[in-house]
Amino acid sequence: MFPTIRRTLATVFAATLVSLAVGAGMASAATADGPMFSCRSHGDDCRQAGEPLPVVALPEPDGTMTPAQFIVAAAPGAQLSRREHGVPASVTLAQAILESGWGKSALSTVDKNFFGMKCNGQGAYAIGCASHATSECTKAGACFPTSASFRKYNSAADSFRDHGATLAGLARYSVAFQYKNDPNRFVAEMHKAGYATDPQYTTKLTAIMAKYNLYQYDLAI
Repeated sequence: MFPTIRRTLATVFAATLVSLAVGAGMASAATADGPMFSCRSHGDDCRQAGEPLPVVALPEPDGTMTPAQFIVAAAPGAQLSRREHGVPASVTLAQAILESGWGKSALSTVDKNFFGMKCNGQGAYAIGCASHATSECTKAGACFPTSASFRKYNSAADSFRDHGATLAGLARYSVAFQYKNDPNRFVAEMHKAGYATDPQYTTKLTAIMAKYNLYQYDLAI
């Protein structure tokens, strides 16, 4: 009888040790990279160890946004233009705000053109051209209504890329690119080189940049 009891107790003790060992192994596996940790830390969907978090795409700028929403939506495209072509992000954002009316213009809502890019050739990013009403100004400051052919795009991102590529590819803006880390001077030189006919263009852009602190989106190169 006593040997049987001893064997039974030994069996129970061994099973307990195995259970404790398994539990310890599971606990040690629940590290920052382990599945258990991932399940606890990332909401309802349990991801496996090493699996990247899903990428959430930001909405593109459009005519339904508040100014704050528009800036947040447009910032990634402006920063991409900075990385690819050197145009200060604050300048790109201010131009998009001014020239698209916060994304509410027909040119931007219909054709995804946020910079009034004329259709002097389709370029690498546009998918075609379309006519829109616009206005032009003389050097004396007299403005008048007219119509012109503008580029159209599949997305706002393509419009931002085309804007940066166009500026970087034209020799007349080379002086502006000497001031990639001085957005206000970049604007002045770009305007001086003939970017816009509005004599107040530099003043308008720099005022927008200052009012909304667009400089916070600039990336140094």
